[in-house]
Amino acid sequence: MALALRLLLAFLVIGSCIAADNIDLWPMPQSVSHGTQKLYIKKDITMSMVGSTYSDEKSILKDAFQRMVDLITLNHVVDGINPSSSVLTCVNIVVHTPEDELSFGADESYNLTVPTTGDPLYAQIEAQTVFGALQALQTQISLPGIAYWLEPAFPPFTHIKCQQCGRPLTCRYRMRHYLPVKIIKGVIDAMAYSKLNVLHWHIVDEQSFPIEIPSYPKLWNGSYSYSERYTMSDAIDIVRYAEKRGVNVLAEIDVPGHARSWGVGYPSLWPSESCREPLDVSKNFTFEVIDGILSDFSKIFKFKFVHLGGDEVNTSCWTTTPHIEGWLKNNHMNVSDAYRDFVLRSQKIAISHGYDIINWEETFNSFGDKLDPKTVVHNWLGEDVAPKVVAAGHRCIVSNQDKWYLDHLDASWEGFYMNEPLKGINDTKQQQLVIGGEVCMWGEEIDASDIQQTIWPRAAAAAEAEFTSNLVIYGSMKFVCHSQILICHAKECMVALPSV
Repeated sequence: MALALRLLLAFLVIGSCIAADNIDLWPMPQSVSHGTQKLYIKKDITMSMVGSTYSDEKSILKDAFQRMVDLITLNHVVDGINPSSSVLTCVNIVVHTPEDELSFGADESYNLTVPTTGDPLYAQIEAQTVFGALQALQTQISLPGIAYWLEPAFPPFTHIKCQQCGRPLTCRYRMRHYLPVKIIKGVIDAMAYSKLNVLHWHIVDEQSFPIEIPSYPKLWNGSYSYSERYTMSDAIDIVRYAEKRGVNVLAEIDVPGHARSWGVGYPSLWPSESCREPLDVSKNFTFEVIDGILSDFSKIFKFKFVHLGGDEVNTSCWTTTPHIEGWLKNNHMNVSDAYRDFVLRSQKIAISHGYDIINWEETFNSFGDKLDPKTVVHNWLGEDVAPKVVAAGHRCIVSNQDKWYLDHLDASWEGFYMNEPLKGINDTKQQQLVIGGEVCMWGEEIDASDIQQTIWPRAAAAAEAEFTSNLVIYGSMKFVCHSQILICHAKECMVALPSV
């Protein structure tokens, strides 16, 4: 964990790499103004909430403040010399609304002010929601030249403002290697540092079904082993851990393909013993199981969306299995019809549990006019798909594989930084239908030993580009300003960063 924190501090603490007159925060807020005199930070700096209507009963801010202090102290020494200028003794946080449920579209705007005068000297954070205040605390961690106790600290920032913090950006992990809960939490910590706000957890795949489903308790017989499983309590713990850091958790079950593991516990879900995926479209039991999974998910994953997959479906098993072939004939369907029927039926089940649906782009490419109107289409193949999706009135998430797939080790961080999800979308109303971008970490060739250094720093580059609200021109502009930052910080790391 210490190694991972050193890796992250390489991004967050801007030191001698940056000239004193060139303030670069990562990711960059909407606007920044600063002074020139030095400020010091008191060793026992405290937090207050004078003027706030938020009670912090869940200790979201208290815990976040302590994490901030721990990160600042991790890489700095204490100097006992009396300071010759102002000492920052407290951070006062004012949150204007009492709600603390992390919902889609939560207001994450904030103002952070570090004054030069006052006795005692307070930094001031003002935000509409607790999640905006969390973002401000993350920004305070990354203020340049941070030191501790009586060492020179950052120059006073008269104003740091983030009015519109960009579209939600997701980091995705597909469960083709088991990750212990501690490792997943480490990824969530890193996401919060870089202001990524959705973890897309592809928790079930063809190789493994590792999560407990009380409605169908034999499903996790398809896990890699008894010890490589997540209980309901584990999943709830991960979701709550993420929420306290401003990160939503998006769960995915990928149907009807990528589901071979389901049949280990319930073989009747397979078309046959010798032909094990996609799931058997002809049996009501298949959809009863999907309903049970989503019912149990709704007790854990409170995010507005659920991902139902739908990609890479090879339907050959349906035409070579006699009982499914007979079902197709009786219902006057071909395999394309059956694929569409499976996806649409699964969508209705998810909607009945209160979810909005996300599906991979193959569903749109095959029968886009039949999808539920509220479907979010997840673009990953062609860069020409997103413009078609939003032109059809659907929302879209962009994670084009040639730019934002983290398992493509030859994809440079410069490419991650310069990728433009709005390419080809010129209408402003259609641009608003692109609700986020996603960097994808496919799990075939990584595990707990190397996931952090494979995700970072490239995911941080994408996060920085997405965090700003003016992506169309901002990417190239920021690239000039920040091209050396990750390189400088990578040199401070204790591990090799292969993509820098």
